[in-house]
Amino acid sequence: MALNFKIICHHNSDNLHLKLMGDFDGSSAHELINTLKEYRGFFRRVFIHTCSLSSVHPSGLDVFQKSCDIKQLSPALTFTGKYGDTIAPQ
Repeated sequence: MALNFKIICHHNSDNLHLKLMGDFDGSSAHELINTLKEYRGFFRRVFIHTCSLSSVHPSGLDVFQKSCDIKQLSPALTFTGKYGDTIAPQ
């Protein structure tokens, strides 16, 4: 995992907010996937904020976008920030 990557979580009502910080690489993608799986079913919407990411590596995109778990969760996910459109499942 990128040494500077972290996920800050907070929630309100039916929404979970995940703020991604640092560099998003393959290991960071796995951490995000695991966090999403951990909270699956607890929240109606999940907002993934990318404004604090420094960079997005191709390996991170590949791991995240090819995940079967993400494809199942994608209707509940909303991506915001500079890299939102880049990371969001196609």
